[in-house]
Amino acid sequence: MISSNRRLVRAASIAVLVCASLRAHTQTAVPSTVQLADGWALQSSASTHASGDVLSTSSYQPQGWTPVHVPATVVAALVKANIFPDPTIAMNLRKLPGVDYPIGVNFATLPMPASSPFAVSWWYRTPFDIAAPTSGRHVQLHFDGINYRANIWLNGQRIADTSSVAGSWRSYSFDITTLLSPDGHNALAVEVFAPTEKDLAFTFADWNPMPPDKDMGIFRKVFLTFSGPVTLSNPSIASQLNSPTSDRAQLSITAQATNTTAEPLQGTLRGTLGDVSFEQPVTLAPGETRDIDFEARDYPQLILNHPHLWWPAQMGEPYLYPLHLQFEVAGVVSDATDTRVGIRQITSEITSPTRRLFRINGKPLLIRGGGWSTDFLFREDSQRLNAELSYVQDMGLNTLRLEGRPETQDFYQQTDRRGILVMAGWSCCDFWEQWPKWTPEDYTIAADSLRAQMYRLRSHPSLLVWLNGSDNPPPPQQEQVYLGIEQQLHWPNPTLSSATAKLATGNAQNGVRMTGPYDFIAPSYWLADTQENQPGHKCDLGGCGGAHGFNTETSAGPAIPPIESLRTMLGPDHLWPIDDTWKFHAGGGVFHELDNYTHALDARFGPASSVDDYAQKSQAMAYESTRAMYESFSRNKYEATGVIQWMLNNSWPSLIWHLYDYYLRPGGGYFGAKLAMQPLHPLYSPTDRSIWVVSSQYTDAPHLRLQANLYNLDMTPKFSRSVTLSAAADTTQRLFTLPSPRGLSSVYFLKLVLTDSHGKVLGSNFYWLSTSPDTIDWSKSNWYVTPSSSSADYTALAHLPSVHLDLTQTTHQSGDQTITHITLRNSGNSLAFGIRLKLDKGPHGDEVLPALWEDNYISLLPHERRDLTVTCATASLGSAQPVVEAQGWNTN
Repeated sequence: MISSNRRLVRAASIAVLVCASLRAHTQTAVPSTVQLADGWALQSSASTHASGDVLSTSSYQPQGWTPVHVPATVVAALVKANIFPDPTIAMNLRKLPGVDYPIGVNFATLPMPASSPFAVSWWYRTPFDIAAPTSGRHVQLHFDGINYRANIWLNGQRIADTSSVAGSWRSYSFDITTLLSPDGHNALAVEVFAPTEKDLAFTFADWNPMPPDKDMGIFRKVFLTFSGPVTLSNPSIASQLNSPTSDRAQLSITAQATNTTAEPLQGTLRGTLGDVSFEQPVTLAPGETRDIDFEARDYPQLILNHPHLWWPAQMGEPYLYPLHLQFEVAGVVSDATDTRVGIRQITSEITSPTRRLFRINGKPLLIRGGGWSTDFLFREDSQRLNAELSYVQDMGLNTLRLEGRPETQDFYQQTDRRGILVMAGWSCCDFWEQWPKWTPEDYTIAADSLRAQMYRLRSHPSLLVWLNGSDNPPPPQQEQVYLGIEQQLHWPNPTLSSATAKLATGNAQNGVRMTGPYDFIAPSYWLADTQENQPGHKCDLGGCGGAHGFNTETSAGPAIPPIESLRTMLGPDHLWPIDDTWKFHAGGGVFHELDNYTHALDARFGPASSVDDYAQKSQAMAYESTRAMYESFSRNKYEATGVIQWMLNNSWPSLIWHLYDYYLRPGGGYFGAKLAMQPLHPLYSPTDRSIWVVSSQYTDAPHLRLQANLYNLDMTPKFSRSVTLSAAADTTQRLFTLPSPRGLSSVYFLKLVLTDSHGKVLGSNFYWLSTSPDTIDWSKSNWYVTPSSSSADYTALAHLPSVHLDLTQTTHQSGDQTITHITLRNSGNSLAFGIRLKLDKGPHGDEVLPALWEDNYISLLPHERRDLTVTCATASLGSAQPVVEAQGWNTN
């Protein structure tokens, strides 16, 4: 029985031979790509004494090796094979061999223990069958990511060693044409070494713990490509739009060509972009690799009038053109690429030391995003990726920030198609920013890593900016190296020196700040901090974290997930009270304690009596604080130019920093963010009690009406006002100041409804407010938190009278999706507060995840009715029928 790799490659080989036989008649050969994913086996070098020249022979028969699907890190493979327990549950990770480092410490900065099974190298091995290529055909072997060093052997010969294969973020290609076995049976063996604390690898900083192998292994795809003597790769496009109309584009198209032979070659590079064609003759020296450019000044057909532009989803259609390139030698296609590209131009301008405004196609854009984290074992899951990016779109976020962990091609292709912008760049908190300790090899690895990422990313229209540093800018000499590479490789977008307000090379302003906070703060914080370096507000360089300028990472801290996730994450023995298992699933460093958050929750909502009570109150607190952050930056645009919620998601089950949890279960923070992203959004400003309408859409909205109503806890009306207005595209406007009527209860409520001229609801908002204000103690600010000396008091919410909800639902299918329509009505005379809706697989069944809710965690006035929808993949239901359940703070 042959392996999957042998079957796949044999099929590809037949295709190549067939194409070669047809070449005399068609004058073309079809290039192909084959993934080497299945059929691999994994073993520690401590358990096999064979060397690479033996392991990479087809006659070698591995015994006791672990089957592995590549890509997979070593620990990921051992977990999948059930050799290790699921490390995400409770304290299981601490049970894995090699996890001896202290809880809360960044393992990436520590030496690997000598006793660790990952202190030695591990072997990956796979056989594959491929017939010897015909004359003039070449086979390339590609590795998209190896962590950290490797020796690579093919058919008994070492084709690369640890001096040339070193660096997590480099990619590698080898011409293996002459190394292939004449009998078609081949074997590949890769010996991988884990990164040390002095390597340019990756870290999860204080987000979550690291696995004991430091994610060593082949963590990105391995594949073969087939071509003629010249290969093509890394196509890209850059656009220069006329101002201010952006109705004319001058294009630059680039591709990398490599002569794989020892002879000079002449050929022609031809291309089409949609229905536009272009070509140029090319001469390549022996073994030469270089970029071939098509510039609009030389190819006037690359000047397009009224092109379809690529836009972020909130601004328009993310239109993609098909770009085809092929290199011909003597009239025969040697290699070809097909990709989809966007015509767009991203620029930025600095209007104050911490205020960088991005523009796309000439239009200003308020960045409202989240920090993205990959799985902590680097496991790739296309369905999960699709679900997570659907959540990003559903919330209305326009940007994701990657810190030090560049993503897969699937990720970038999806962000291109979906119109989601990406901030990419290097990492903090490990050897990447310890420049004084770098060796000459490290400088080489850093430069080669940047080249690899520039080539991978430059073709993607979703890329917004590249950061050459994170918490610190590189030293001037290294920054010049980075900038030189970016210029040489035609990086089409802005670059930042770091994510902070620290000056770049030449004392240049960076235009952003990274001033936190990262722990719980009062919702009024964002508007109370009004300017950079505000007197009395000292958090970090660039000031505090309020809604001004561009804050590249900030949040209101811990994000306690719903109760179902807590049960899965913590296990039944550690649910309540909060113990060390909770702390292990919090953050590292100062974030391994939940004390500040819990103190605030107790003060605002009353001490939690159980884990269920704690989880429920946490959803309300997350909703309130996350909504306030995004609302404040939206209200203040373009004095505020960007905010990145730290974070969007988690690498493993976590109690901090997310808008949806590791199990893809959205909580209060998700729906607070989604509400704040409404294209037409009415909001309340707590610092001055003003009412605003924010338009985040790019069309005018005339003839609107805003209705504002205040209610006491017992639903007694206390104030009502209606205002007519028109909202111009991408604007904000202040409407009026909310009065403070006499006789307000300690907790009272504000409902805002924005309608069009036909009464259709375009935006709404519901606030719970307190007569006891939050008092922020700026004198005790630090880099991660600004505490309050007194808090809003919402404890009366616990005494709301019980009400009954009437719920009806209907379901239908649309393609591969199931859509459930829900009508929810509060039949009581009191408020129904904090209603959480769940979609289950049948009555009392498991929750359906992922699911896209039109709205959730809602409150209903007496006798109020809401019509909502929820959408899920039909396959996720299995044979069950969807059933919706609703539970609020005071519902029965």
